[in-house]
Amino acid sequence: MKTYRIASVPGDGIGVDVTVEARKVLDRAAGKFGFSLSWTEFDWSCERYTRTGSMMPDDGVEQLSAFDAILLGAVGFPGVPDHVSLWGLLIPVRRAFAQYVNLRPVRLLPGTTSVLAGRKAEELEMVIVRENSEGEYSAIGGRHNTGQPSEFVLQESVFTRVGVERIIRYAFELARTREGRVCSATKSNGLIHSMPFWDEIFAEVAAEFPEVHSEQCHVDALAARMVQAPERLDVVVASNLFGDILSDLAAAITGGLGMAPSGNINPSGEHPSMFEAVHGSAPDIAGQGIANPVAQILAAAMMLEHLGETVAAQAIRAAVDRTLGDRTAVTPDLGGTATTARLGSVVADQLA
Repeated sequence: MKTYRIASVPGDGIGVDVTVEARKVLDRAAGKFGFSLSWTEFDWSCERYTRTGSMMPDDGVEQLSAFDAILLGAVGFPGVPDHVSLWGLLIPVRRAFAQYVNLRPVRLLPGTTSVLAGRKAEELEMVIVRENSEGEYSAIGGRHNTGQPSEFVLQESVFTRVGVERIIRYAFELARTREGRVCSATKSNGLIHSMPFWDEIFAEVAAEFPEVHSEQCHVDALAARMVQAPERLDVVVASNLFGDILSDLAAAITGGLGMAPSGNINPSGEHPSMFEAVHGSAPDIAGQGIANPVAQILAAAMMLEHLGETVAAQAIRAAVDRTLGDRTAVTPDLGGTATTARLGSVVADQLA
């Protein structure tokens, strides 16, 4: 029997609540489909930061390197600035393990409705391929003349040929397995260096995939298209910042952030990949038993698929669909009264 070593980092707020349910579903799937999961939990979080001054220990990345995959809850809590929590845990892990693909699939799930009136499920299904290691999320820059009238900041973006080409190529290869359409998010009419560079490389890679329909669209117009004509989108490839924003918008029109999973992928398999819900830690509802665990459960399914347990991953997604479709156990955000634990248990039972 194959055993996978999984690092669990529940994090903060509802990250803890929903990770419990994702693990419940994963363990049930493992038992049904003939593999096992060996869990190690880490308390790395904002709570740890308030105690020790760091989100994770100095050798945290080294500790995680021994695992096959990482299941992350969510990080963030009042009193700890977001840039501290993110740059103290999430971003260092992404970069140390070359998780340069942030994969964010979104679809309108059964039993849910879109904020876009009259849209059917087949019109609301796409995947955002977000560059995850460079771009606008750079530590290069600084704050100068602090407190003076002449105070200013510099925030540099970094776009390398290697980084841009590999994320665009990943998007085209993914499109081959889907509807065969790729749309690139750009802003070359305003960003004079980075986006023309991105566009040039997109055109170069597109020429290698003549069977895939490709187009580029200014990110503001693309955001409008996502609302007005989402059926025209299949695979969207974007820089770190643009992908971050667009994927939240995509989640919002397909049922909300509580339904959207994501994966921080190291495509080569040389390092572990990390899977998480798109939503944040929502500390205002933490511990109340009302958080929606679907996004984390679907992130867990993405993890299994990445590990090669495709049948189990598909079964989890089907169990989520059945649970939401019959509406016997849905959380308050979906108009129901089920608790976090109840929804997780019903999904797990659907696997039996």
